[in-house]
Amino acid sequence: MIAFEPAVSAGLGTVAGSEAGGGLVADVRRIAVLRANALGDYLMAVPALDALKRAYPEAQLTLLATPWHAAFLTGRPGPVDDVVALPPITGVSTYESGRSAPDVLYDELRERRFDLAVQIHGGGRYSNPFVRRLGARVTAGLRAPGAESLDRWLPYTHYHHDTLRFLQVAALVGGVGSGVSGGLEPRVEVTGGDRDELARVLGRTPQGLVAVHPGATDPRRRWPVERFAEAADRTGRPVVVTGTRAEEDLVTGVVAAMRRPAIPVVGTLGLGGLAALYERCDLLIANDTGPRHLAAAVGTPTVAVYWCGNLINAGPLSRAAHRPLISWTTACPACGADGVDPAAERCPHVESWVRDVTVDMVAEQADDLLHGTPGES
Repeated sequence: MIAFEPAVSAGLGTVAGSEAGGGLVADVRRIAVLRANALGDYLMAVPALDALKRAYPEAQLTLLATPWHAAFLTGRPGPVDDVVALPPITGVSTYESGRSAPDVLYDELRERRFDLAVQIHGGGRYSNPFVRRLGARVTAGLRAPGAESLDRWLPYTHYHHDTLRFLQVAALVGGVGSGVSGGLEPRVEVTGGDRDELARVLGRTPQGLVAVHPGATDPRRRWPVERFAEAADRTGRPVVVTGTRAEEDLVTGVVAAMRRPAIPVVGTLGLGGLAALYERCDLLIANDTGPRHLAAAVGTPTVAVYWCGNLINAGPLSRAAHRPLISWTTACPACGADGVDPAAERCPHVESWVRDVTVDMVAEQADDLLHGTPGES
């Protein structure tokens, strides 16, 4: 997953703030948490949000995020009590340059009188100054080399799983996870409204459904559509192929390449409806992408194709119900540019870096999850 702030170079070592080992903050009634990026990025932060809510059960937890977070989380059970949808702010809620946070926004946020402000967004180049201007009594979060410090902080290094990274930030202020079954893998509750949306759009879905999601924001993370089609055919199950409007060509490519009929679902469901659809599925086959995280969060087993570096940062942390297949390609297939060094300049090519994962590899794991003995996710 790519955050709005750039990944951090190595070399920071193990330096941390003088209060990095601090415990609970006294008299916390209002907590602000900054995490303003994409679906998978949010879901990997849910265990840390849960940990903060357990540590401060009487406090109101406000997520500083984007409009899609507000639409998806408002009224949904979970650790987030309310969402402030931020305007486009460079390095915080948009990649676009030249977007400063308006002074009125800081005024409005300071009026909330946050006791604790937590940054689980990135390395801090942009986000730490933003968090410090909220006026909270205590700030905590991540810090890359050269970024502004917070009151309690941990170093941001590139190859570190985001869920574990954010749980460590929660621990800076007394929040502790509770293990794989209760604290590391995120959970999202599907609501009656989500299921109603699914019924309105798709009607009654078939039993034994398998979902395929061939998209990914970064084209380098995309497995070829013809391989998704073959893997889907080999399940012998009814298949639904999901994607956004921007991914319509990928969805139609999979459906056209399949020997069996499949249901395309392109941009017709909101995130809640998509969660309800995945809840109805016995399996999702996907790339490394937000919908894979969403399917896992509603309890659906997943088989996903990962580039090796992304697996470290964003792969599933358990294997009973989630099977990542790993591509070990470490250089651009077109020009040989290094893909492992986070400080290396990215080449302009967008060829798939995950073609060395075969259909047999995916089909084997799909068959095991569909027909093997179910385990705890």
